[in-house]
Amino acid sequence: MQGNKRMSEATAAGGFEIAPKQCQHPVLNFLHGYWDNKRGARLMPARADIKPTELKDHLGWISMLDVLPQARDFRYRLIGTLVTEYFFWDPTGKTLTEAFATQPARLRDAVLATFRCVVDNRAPLLAYGDAGWAGKGLEECEALYLPLSDDDKTVNVILHAFVFDQKKVLLARTIARANGGRLVEQPGA
Repeated sequence: MQGNKRMSEATAAGGFEIAPKQCQHPVLNFLHGYWDNKRGARLMPARADIKPTELKDHLGWISMLDVLPQARDFRYRLIGTLVTEYFFWDPTGKTLTEAFATQPARLRDAVLATFRCVVDNRAPLLAYGDAGWAGKGLEECEALYLPLSDDDKTVNVILHAFVFDQKKVLLARTIARANGGRLVEQPGA
């Protein structure tokens, strides 16, 4: 299932799929299968079903966010080290609105819309694309949003995995540093 009106603003440089059957990226595919196995016959697994020891090889890519009342905001419960490396920050303990306070409003609103879409649909969401529209130095990435629920009705936590090509990102950032903070433009771009 693709798109809904609430998400249209959030996909300025990519796309998304609600309730994907599988994911291409191995980490996302593993987490999707893990989530699906943990939920069993339920719509969503509970937070208590998720065991960090079973995810240890993927923790760097994972964040967990608490859903605040009426999904007005989300609080970062934890954020993986690879995610903090990509974004150059660690918003653990902050709300999404607080964490994105110094970022463009367009970025904050897109991220909020994405998490709210997961809450509204009570289903996984796969997002992909080039995050360069959100700020310099943000390259192609993929993200999987997995809803968790203690009562199988209301999403109260989102298990979120964010992946990117580490080698490509590190190379691009090394080149940018060597060029006074500027990425090298490709000929014809």
